[in-house]
Amino acid sequence: MNLNLQHKNALVCGSTQGIGKAAAQELANLGANVVLTARNEEKLKNTLAELDTSKGQQHNYIVADFQNPDGLKEKIETYISENNSFHILINNTGGPAGGPVFNAKIDEFERAFTQHLKCNHILAQAVVGGMKAAGYGRIINVISTSVKQPLDGLGVSNTIRGAVANWSKTLANELGQFGITVNNVLPGATATERLSEIIKNKAAKTGKSIDEVSDAMKNAVPAKRFAQPQEIANAIAFLASEAASYINGINVPVDGGRTKSL
Repeated sequence: MNLNLQHKNALVCGSTQGIGKAAAQELANLGANVVLTARNEEKLKNTLAELDTSKGQQHNYIVADFQNPDGLKEKIETYISENNSFHILINNTGGPAGGPVFNAKIDEFERAFTQHLKCNHILAQAVVGGMKAAGYGRIINVISTSVKQPLDGLGVSNTIRGAVANWSKTLANELGQFGITVNNVLPGATATERLSEIIKNKAAKTGKSIDEVSDAMKNAVPAKRFAQPQEIANAIAFLASEAASYINGINVPVDGGRTKSL
């Protein structure tokens, strides 16, 4: 099975922590040249220094804020014009704040839509030309199992993630003829800062301890534990490889079996 990503250029969003960072590290381990994208330049520099270069990989970073889509568009287009096109795009960014959907304010939906769908679309439009020219493209969106089974207390996230999933499926149908695949990775409960925030908020609202909330969440998973970011990154790296060339337009839950639907 060919998992070699040498001579492939990958753009990884939200890549200074959690799943994004783990994905960047795994793609680099497989030989890809990785460009990191996030808001914090210091964290970007620190992550860049941790990426494998043993196969001659050349890595870089772009400082960008996903709440500023116009700025993101300008930066990614400038980078491509001055450097290289991309074969792999990993769309990944932090989720919206939790809470019941009925209580959500309109601007919460607007911010989440901008951060997740609009920016994903801007990046896809920027990179697809190069993918078509190369005859090779992988667009992988890190979303959530909520696109299969909405999660309690994550109303805005459930809503916007569903929109991203349908955007992705539509894009897969349009781009498959060019050797470009578009797939979604759906992480379950993963040991990241995002999960810690969710647990803390749930503990505060219910009056339970953090350990009680954490244990209850683990017990809802057949594997009886949280995922590690690297386990999600493994699925992302496989979908980015030659080995996944005929996998297109699907949702891949990586959740230890928690999602009840098929």
